[in-house]
Amino acid sequence: MDKGIYCLVLRNRPCTVSIGILGQRSFAAGFYVYVGSAQGSGGLQRVVRHISLARNHDRRPKWHIDYLLSNNSFALISVVCAITGQDLECRLAGTLQGAPVPSFGCSDCACHSHLFFYPSVPLDEISKAFLTLGLTPCIRTIIPSKQS
Repeated sequence: MDKGIYCLVLRNRPCTVSIGILGQRSFAAGFYVYVGSAQGSGGLQRVVRHISLARNHDRRPKWHIDYLLSNNSFALISVVCAITGQDLECRLAGTLQGAPVPSFGCSDCACHSHLFFYPSVPLDEISKAFLTLGLTPCIRTIIPSKQS
């Protein structure tokens, strides 16, 4: 499968979630954008894993984002991805203007965060961020299987 980068867009109601080593985190109601990389051998198949976890809660959490995807207060509503062999995850995260959730999803880099809060759906901003990096975004709407 092709390699790339992606954003997961989640909608949630207010909640507190235990995020592994990060501990308890409070999340205001709204929209959260997670920036991820799919440069490994499975490439963008990683996005399929995220969608499956959001729908079925069928795996134990491995990454920070898994704790949100498997929580009933969150619903995955959109995925934006682009094919690239370049590791642009951190540059994409640095382009987004949402409020960062400190230390989330960036334990393997020097970024402040890879998760950002928005009060409304930020698909236009995400698309512009991909275009700024010279990438063509592919946007897919996900129909949540749970209420949030």
